[in-house]
Amino acid sequence: MWESLQLLALSPPGRGLTLLQGLLSTVQIALGAYALGLLIGFFGALGKIHGGPVLRWTLEIYTTLIRAIPELVLILLLYYAGTAALNASLEGLGYQPLDISGLIAGIVVLGFVQGAYSTEVIRAAMQAVAKGQVEAAFAYGMSRTKMLVRVMIPAMIPFALPGLANLWLIVTKDTALLAVVGFFELASATKSAAGSTRSYLTFYLAAAALYLCLTLVSNVIFRWLEARYRRGHATA
Repeated sequence: MWESLQLLALSPPGRGLTLLQGLLSTVQIALGAYALGLLIGFFGALGKIHGGPVLRWTLEIYTTLIRAIPELVLILLLYYAGTAALNASLEGLGYQPLDISGLIAGIVVLGFVQGAYSTEVIRAAMQAVAKGQVEAAFAYGMSRTKMLVRVMIPAMIPFALPGLANLWLIVTKDTALLAVVGFFELASATKSAAGSTRSYLTFYLAAAALYLCLTLVSNVIFRWLEARYRRGHATA
């Protein structure tokens, strides 16, 4: 037992610091991907509701394909094929190929995947807002942009938060899939530490505990947000 705890120490020969660095990378990638997914999801939801037939059809294909294909396959496809296509385009334009950092690539890949799910969550939340609120905003002479900022977004947040909280927890777990393409995050840090010490149970239990702590903290934050944005709303 004591030897196992020594392996988790923050100073060498312990590998605790490596796990914490992996957790930090996990949180950074998850936050970036989540924010990118929300951005894609917001405009995707607007396009599905208010866009023309071509835009709606394009967004429908995007959300259907992303949700149908397993995340691991998408990560491999988007990372390798996407990087190759980008560098081929740059070389065709006479520019040098880019050496994309693992952090940026991980954020873009997971954010693109998250965007499809966020689109559907936000679209459903927008459609749950009472039409009378939107009609009243236009009756007061608000522009579409002002209506979105002052009426639609505040009113839809309580409906969207449960789904968005679930997507955040999903993206924190999906970061582990990035280990297959060599990104440094908690899963890859755990694998490295466990492989070098042969103490697999110790390190994978420690990683599970860190993921659990991240989930518990996230739940507290989202419950606080939900309670804040549901003030004044009728409850069953």
